[in-house]
Amino acid sequence: MSQKKIKILFRHHSMEMGGVEKVLLSLLKNLDPDKFEMTVCLTLNQGKLRNEIPEHVRKLYLTDGKEDFSGNPLLKKIQLLTRRIKLKKLKSNPAIADRLINDVFDVEIGMDYRDYDAVLNSTNKKSKKIGWFHSEIGVSTFQPAVSGVLKSFPRFDHIVYCSYKIKKMMHHYNPDLNYPAESVIINPIPIEEIKSKAKEEPEIFPEGPVFVSVGRLDSRKGHHKLIQAHKRLIDEGFHHSIIIIGDGDEMKNLSFQAAKYNIEKTFILKGNQMNPYPYIRRADYFILPSETEARPLVIAEALLLQKPIIATNVGDVGLMVKDRKTGYLISYETDEMYSAMKTFLTDSVLVAQILENLRDIESQFDNQEIFNSIEEMITTVSKK
Repeated sequence: MSQKKIKILFRHHSMEMGGVEKVLLSLLKNLDPDKFEMTVCLTLNQGKLRNEIPEHVRKLYLTDGKEDFSGNPLLKKIQLLTRRIKLKKLKSNPAIADRLINDVFDVEIGMDYRDYDAVLNSTNKKSKKIGWFHSEIGVSTFQPAVSGVLKSFPRFDHIVYCSYKIKKMMHHYNPDLNYPAESVIINPIPIEEIKSKAKEEPEIFPEGPVFVSVGRLDSRKGHHKLIQAHKRLIDEGFHHSIIIIGDGDEMKNLSFQAAKYNIEKTFILKGNQMNPYPYIRRADYFILPSETEARPLVIAEALLLQKPIIATNVGDVGLMVKDRKTGYLISYETDEMYSAMKTFLTDSVLVAQILENLRDIESQFDNQEIFNSIEEMITTVSKK
């Protein structure tokens, strides 16, 4: 007689291109479907990755995404207003969402702190609740969310941190919090998928030394500092280009700055790309200028594609990148971004040494061990 499957409900806001969304997809594709019956419920059916959910996973959504809205500006405003009203009702009355989902689960998982309320306020009181946590609690930009996170943590049956530093920081700032059971499980990386997708060719690629950066465009990602470092190097005669892949609130500001400095041809804003890996493969270097990160998947992806990395030493980046061996670690300062980029552009011996050290980097990734840990954790929590 076959063992009864554990029914899991994953709750997430949307499927915009980002690290959390990639982790979710990786779980859905790799957790054993003979052990787990999986459902995903998106608050918004929105984002470039919304159609990437595998077929064996039941997908639900509570409201339409912007991709499904009318092209008519007036009608679109009405649709946005209607959606906003519906979202407000869903937040104040979780039973509405549960009726739409129309199922009972053994385990409910919030993939991000913004999903916590949806999981914890579920009318299914018998399900075990698991929260994934990816954020540095002490960073200034995260402070508006801290109060809600601290109220949520004790209500979970289990918390999963995606990095050791994230857990350490959480306990440092909140030593007296009533913590549930906890695990540190690093983010898996789809090795063969990345290597395969990286073989494609970008439509247009600049000549000369190229840095690439991938991530959402918001102020904590540091692109406003990176553009300053880039302008300084260009003014000093160091020819190079930077390709920025991603979209977000900072797009308008970065576009304005690039036009102001007359560097639109060398500071290239490509927006979101369904497949960013060919850009990483073709580039000479990868750069991550973030103010805050947890254990960024994009660093693992750049390592896997054997790119010398410049990265701010935040979150678990220092555990992933070995300074002056597989990359160059810096602080969140424009001057250090400038200095590190200049070093890569001028010190061919250092770059050659880093490239040599990256040749067998793939051996440090063990996805199956990660998925085994996740399956064991979910199974254990479900039986408590």
